[in-house]
Amino acid sequence: MEIDMNLRDRAAVHHALSDPVRLEIVDLLAIGDRSPGELAARFGLTSNLLAHHLKVLREVGLVERTRSQADGRRAYVRLTAEPLRGLSITPTVTAPRVVFVCTRNGARSPLAAAVWRTRSAIPATSAGTHPGDRINPRTLATAERHGLVLERETTAHVRDVVAPDDLVVAVCDGAFEELGPADRHVHWSVPDPGRVDTDEFFEDVFSQLSHRVDRLAAIAHTP
Repeated sequence: MEIDMNLRDRAAVHHALSDPVRLEIVDLLAIGDRSPGELAARFGLTSNLLAHHLKVLREVGLVERTRSQADGRRAYVRLTAEPLRGLSITPTVTAPRVVFVCTRNGARSPLAAAVWRTRSAIPATSAGTHPGDRINPRTLATAERHGLVLERETTAHVRDVVAPDDLVVAVCDGAFEELGPADRHVHWSVPDPGRVDTDEFFEDVFSQLSHRVDRLAAIAHTP
């Protein structure tokens, strides 16, 4: 009997996740991206053993490695969405409010907050580590195309927005690297659409943010 290729792919994913460490890595990455150093420290792994686990996950398409846009010497590991369809992700996150942060607060963070408000009852807002003078006009146009309402058309600084209990989701490498890792900080390595500044690139970034918001909103709860 010939076995359907989709079944083979699903079996390969299940086999990759049969190891408890790899399953826990996937659970962790379901929340946000991590550097290899963070993963090694979290699980007490040598660099060689971590490389082995990531290779197994990468071969079935579960993870990919990216370079920081802010500091090219840094690398991050992130989860890919497609192979996870139909699989159960078990982590939970508690937050009274979610604050999405990028450098300029002009595109990624306000869009992520707008999407979040359509997916979760948990309040959300946005801010920047070095906010610009205004929201990027293409951000306004992207939100309008998708029927979203931005919280405001002005930018805000993290120092005026973030409270101690907030779950801070840094949606760019620069903001995350400036804020630094912390228990209440999540990192999504999403490219800056303002660098390219085309409708097509804004749409691609919007899609990335939407997928990540869906994943986090599904496991997030109020305290």
